[in-house]
Order: sequence, then structure tokens, then C-alpha cells
Amino acid sequence: MAKIGHYIDGSLVAADTESTQRFGAVYNPATGEQQHELAFASSAQVSLAIEAAARAFPGWRATSLTKRADVFFKLRHLVAQHQQELAALVTSEHGKVLSDAGGEISRGLENIEFAAGLIQHLKGDYSEQVATGVDVHSVKQPVGVVGCITPFNFPVMVPLWMVCNAIACGNTVVLKPSEKDPSAALLIAELFSQAGLPAGVLNVVNGDKEAVDTILESPTVRAVSFVGSTPIARSIYQRASAAGKRVQALGGAKNHMVVLPDADLDAAADAAVSAAYGSAGERCMAVSVLVAVGGVADALSEAIQSRIAKLSIGDGTDASSEMGPLITAEHRDKVASYVHNAPAEGATVVVDGSQDAVAAQPGFFLGVSLLDHVNTEMKAYQDEIFGPVLSIVRVDSFEEAVALVNRNQYGNGVAIFTRDGGAARQFEFEIEAGMVGVNVPIPVPIGSFSFGGWKDSLFGDSHIYGPESIHFYTRSKVVTTRWPDPASSSVDLGFPSNH
Repeated sequence: MAKIGHYIDGSLVAADTESTQRFGAVYNPATGEQQHELAFASSAQVSLAIEAAARAFPGWRATSLTKRADVFFKLRHLVAQHQQELAALVTSEHGKVLSDAGGEISRGLENIEFAAGLIQHLKGDYSEQVATGVDVHSVKQPVGVVGCITPFNFPVMVPLWMVCNAIACGNTVVLKPSEKDPSAALLIAELFSQAGLPAGVLNVVNGDKEAVDTILESPTVRAVSFVGSTPIARSIYQRASAAGKRVQALGGAKNHMVVLPDADLDAAADAAVSAAYGSAGERCMAVSVLVAVGGVADALSEAIQSRIAKLSIGDGTDASSEMGPLITAEHRDKVASYVHNAPAEGATVVVDGSQDAVAAQPGFFLGVSLLDHVNTEMKAYQDEIFGPVLSIVRVDSFEEAVALVNRNQYGNGVAIFTRDGGAARQFEFEIEAGMVGVNVPIPVPIGSFSFGGWKDSLFGDSHIYGPESIHFYTRSKVVTTRWPDPASSSVDLGFPSNH
């Protein structure tokens, strides 16, 4: 069985042969079979990667912006060339269907393109003659070594979101991908190297909590980017910020889709099924709550049921499959438990995917489920299920829908379906979430904007990718200059004033 190691200082590092080496299993979720052994980096190995990044930082920071941009232009070409290979890796280790994996890589390419415009992104400001003979300008400089900790559900896209912008800004990176699907990150590192990135600028360490702890505790690491569940995001934010690091930690979500009575119900049903069950619901932007306003719930439920009946669930390598398995057996069983327990809390199980024949297949498959008459006190509503379960909550009015969404602890994404422009504008104005869709179920911004939520969906001030990431990965320095006539020089002990 193949063993997966790390990528440190420009080279693939094989797993240790020492008896102290710890390993984790990498499964094919479609078959349930272990396909790789993943070497878990020790603290010493992670420290070697951090040291390599620190050594590479002065040279990379001094590299001209034009040469940095050239790396990203070449990387964009290489990733596009290897798109099918990357998609196959994602499908084999995550389980999502190949078309979905390809879409993930396309969104990653979008961020490479954004990073390639680094010359524009890193421009400072200049003010002439702010006082007599005095000029002021600002520059953006890199923070140093950055730790990036990424989740299992987007093993290509999220690393490219973080790594590209951090490196474009002149930083060096230690990336810790999910131990569940690590291979894509190693291929990305090799493609960066082929694009001309110097050794040590990007390092990949595979592992578990020991690797994460080393990154958080190292005084050399100056900033940490994280995407994952809210409890871990909160812990990472608290620990890393207490150590004096910059932190952006994106947590969980409970994304609502509000459907008003005037909406196109067929379009809303199509959107709900796509957004709730795509990638088996393992998306932080998946719609998990459909808020039916003013009596549209029955018609929506029927429309969704008719679409569920036509879904094809199977191995992601099968072109006819629309949804693949979940990432692990443990996660599959946890998701199924919400469906099993829903009736005891008073919900109606309209479609029970946990009893679907697909659940009897080899691998970590689970059918899709639809719950109705869910209220905000139920576990199915309160928890981020992160699986193919959609809950319908019924409300009487627009105002009740807005209040319900705003009371939720999460504020990642939300959507409204309506033909009423005034209602949509009011919703956009009042709703407390970082990303809003109007007749768009998954409002993930394009690469030139920034991604991130509010409330318990984000810890730290900066959203990921886009302009906010440039701010996060740089420090601003303001320089005040004066070139006086030497003949006019004199001593002045007063406080400087701008006159």
C-alpha cells in the first residue's frame, strides 16, 4: 500500500521508516477500502517545514513583483493542464463526482488569476506636500511565514484560495491539508515548483492535531488561515491570536434559503435540490434550511420530492452519478442520526435517505433526506449537519423569515427567491450574513471579491481570498519623507505639525 509523505523545502519527503512514525488511513469513500497510508508529521518534521519557509522568506520577499506574477501565469497553465488529474485525485479521496471536482478546480483557477494581478493588488498610496517639503507614502509588505490549515471538502479550491494570495504578497507558507484527502495538495506543490516557485516558499505537511499544534505554537509563524468547523475555528482563533498571530478562521454554517410566495417555485425547487444535495451536502455554503413563507411549503415539498426521485447516487467516477458518498463511515452515520431522531422531536420525515437502498452499497453512501415541519429548537435545525439533509421551516411572513435567519448563530450565506425587487433589496439590507444570494442559492463570490461569513461563521476580521486576503497577508507601512534645504536646517523641539 502506497505511503504518502510531505513536501518540504522543494522536495517530496517520504514517510519515516522509524517505529515511532504514526500513520493514518486514506480511504476511497466509494468503495470503503483503504487506498493509502498517510504519514502523520511529527512536531520535529513540521518545524523543519517552518524553518524551510523562514529561510526562503527573505529571498522570496525580495523577488520582483513581475517575477512573482510570472509564477502565477505559469501555474494557471499547469493547473489547467492537470485539471483532470486533480479532479481524479479529489474524487478518489473525497468521493464527490468528477464534474463537481472539476468545478472546484475551476474556482481555484479563478483565484490563481486574481493572484497573478498582484502588481495591482500591492499598490500603495502617495500624498505629495502634506506639509512644506514633506511627502507621505504607504507600502504593503508581507507578514512572513503563514500557516494554512484546510478542510477535506475542497482539497484543491481552498488551498488555492489561501496559498496563492499569501505567496503573491511575498509570504512563505506551510500548508496542512486535511488528512482525509491529502494527495491534491502535494500535486499543487509540485505544480508550483514547475511554475518556478523557489524551494521552501510552499511546504506541505500532512498530519493531525500534533501538526496543527506545532504551527499554532511556533513563534516563526506570523499568521494562520483556517477553514473548518466552528468549534475548531474558535479554538484556533483563540490560541493563535493569544500567541500574537494574525488569524482568519472560517467556521461552520447553517445556510437558509428563503422562498417568498411570489417566487418561481420550479426554479426554487431546482435550486434547493442542487444546493442542498450537491457534493452530498458537504459544502460550507450548502443550503440546509428552506424557509417557506406564506403557505408555499406544500407545493415546494412536492416539487422537491419529485426531483429527489430522479437523482442518481453512485461512484463519482461514473458519469451518470450526480452525487457521491460521504467522506467517512463515521460521518455518514452521524448524518443519518439526524434523520433517525427527527420524528422524536416532532419533525416529519418526508424522504428518508438513510433507509435508501444506496446505503447498502459498499462505501460511505447515504441517500438524500427531506424533513418538514422543522422548528428552531430541533437538533436538525441547530446543528451544522454537513450532509444531504434539507429541512423545511414554515413561517407566515417576510418579517418572520428575516428574524429567524438573524437569530441563528451562524451568518455564512443566505439566499432569497422572489420576483419582488423591493423585498429582495430589503432582505439584502436587513439580513445578517456575509454572503447573500438573490435568486442564487449558493452565493460564493467571484475571485475579485472576498468570501466569508459573520457571527460564528468567522473568527477574525478578514474574509478569505479577494481584496480582504491581500490586507490579511500584508502589513501596511507608512513612510514620511522630507528633503529640506540644508541651509534652512534648525533644531525644533516642538511636536511635529502638518503645516
